[in-house]
Amino acid sequence: MTDLSVEVCGLKLRNPTMLASGVLDETGKSMVEVAKSGAGAIVTKSVGSTPREGHGTPSVVELENGLLNAMGLPNPGIDLYSEEIEIALTAGVPVIGSVFGGTEDEIASLAAKMEGTGVHAVELNLSCPHARGYGAEIGSTPELVESICRKAKSRTSIPIFAKLTPNTPSIGDLALAAERGGADAVVAINTLKGMAISPEARMPILANKVGGLSGPAIKPVGVRCVFEIHEAVDIPVIGVGGIASGRDAVEYIMAGASAVQIGTAVWMHGPGIFSKVSGEVLKFMKENSYSKVKDMVGVAHADGR
Repeated sequence: MTDLSVEVCGLKLRNPTMLASGVLDETGKSMVEVAKSGAGAIVTKSVGSTPREGHGTPSVVELENGLLNAMGLPNPGIDLYSEEIEIALTAGVPVIGSVFGGTEDEIASLAAKMEGTGVHAVELNLSCPHARGYGAEIGSTPELVESICRKAKSRTSIPIFAKLTPNTPSIGDLALAAERGGADAVVAINTLKGMAISPEARMPILANKVGGLSGPAIKPVGVRCVFEIHEAVDIPVIGVGGIASGRDAVEYIMAGASAVQIGTAVWMHGPGIFSKVSGEVLKFMKENSYSKVKDMVGVAHADGR
């Protein structure tokens, strides 16, 4: 019998797909709909201490092979958003609350508040490339990543996931720092820093000028990062970046991911992408005699671990 279910840090997923933070997670209702469409788990939008409007428009550029966005982490703040999380928790799948902040203390405080909403785990957004003072700006050095994870872990009792930036000389070092700080898992990758220019207007298209590149264009980078992280740490890795098919997901899993997140493909193809990807993973497993997803994790490495 072929079994698609996976377990990550004690969270039991019916299949290895998760909704990535930032897509169809503005409301509890939309998160419930994503779960009904087949997602094995839900990651909420990234929320901060207070409401934030984000960047002006244009904030998204559609490309042939992905998206370039500079939303700027718009959110209603943790207190108001907790009402949406309450609804999302009725979906019957694990809910991971995503938080961002400008200091170690703020992130730790948000992680504790997020745990208080009833989520099953907390994802620390240490990797947004287009919000000044947050994300990648405080998550680009191993020392800060370790310190942030340690402080957040000291304030919570549920699993802590550290979402890492690919905009770094060594993502393996960042993952190792997260592990030293007590993170239960790492998520890789967030978007790549990029820009698009309008030749006619002779200026950057995005209001923020710089944005984050996501979608199929970044999948090879994401797979490489997961491969490197798997060799650097012993904690689980959750792969994300350009996944739109079962084959994409299997690449990440064989590189070392225990589960995968899908974001841009939801934007492009709708929430039915979760059932599609899961079905294609199941088909691959049957055709290649894998009975469990965990049997595929890391098999692309020389030691097959």
